[in-house]
Amino acid sequence: MMFRLAPLSLFAILAAAPVAALAQAGSTAPPAQQQNPPAKPADDLPDSPGAAEGLGVPPAPNGPTAIIDTTMGRLTCQFFQNESPKTVENFIGLATGTKDFTDPTTGQKMHGVPFYDGTTFHRVIANFMIQGGDRAGTGAGDAGFYIGEERSPGLRFDREGRLAMANAGPNTGSTQFFVTEAPVPELNGKHTIFGQCDAHSVVIVQSIARVEKNSQDKPVTPVTIKHVTIVPEGGTIPPDPMATQPATPAAQ
Repeated sequence: MMFRLAPLSLFAILAAAPVAALAQAGSTAPPAQQQNPPAKPADDLPDSPGAAEGLGVPPAPNGPTAIIDTTMGRLTCQFFQNESPKTVENFIGLATGTKDFTDPTTGQKMHGVPFYDGTTFHRVIANFMIQGGDRAGTGAGDAGFYIGEERSPGLRFDREGRLAMANAGPNTGSTQFFVTEAPVPELNGKHTIFGQCDAHSVVIVQSIARVEKNSQDKPVTPVTIKHVTIVPEGGTIPPDPMATQPATPAAQ
């Protein structure tokens, strides 16, 4: 039940359930101050628990880095290009405007347009994740196509900051993605993990996950993705536009 399609199968189902992380079900998130939230029921998750990922050695992030500048701060996430090449290629193509897509709000075929710029995080749940990547802003939009799942031994939801694809079931990923703020082993084997965000990004995710929201876990005040920059591996990260500028020394 993760997120992305129109009532992604799981979306719709979750709409009636409590915490459907990546889909679009209506739910009540556990209080932010709760230190050890109770385990989430299977039907409250984006997808019901499935077979765990292989227990191989966890790979290190590799390949380009996605710089996702939002109205609440920057997310810096390096891909797992070797482990999830098709998913990474899809995200980069959409982010840079080099991959055509069908706009879910107009039905128009789009060419040369960065998909994610101007989209919002339409579902946020404290102690779980934030979900975005839908130009319709409802959790039901996609790009007019689907991509297959990619699994790699060692890549599991065993730490915070995982960047993964939302879906409505096997091989239904498209554009929607989510970033976790805590380990979520219940999702192992259900979603393609294609990146790892750094510690500062996790702090931003925690802040976004705790904004005021409605009964569908959608922020009352939109949290918008301003731009996604793809930095080649080893490249220079651009300055953060929201970083505090150093004070100018007073004239002597």
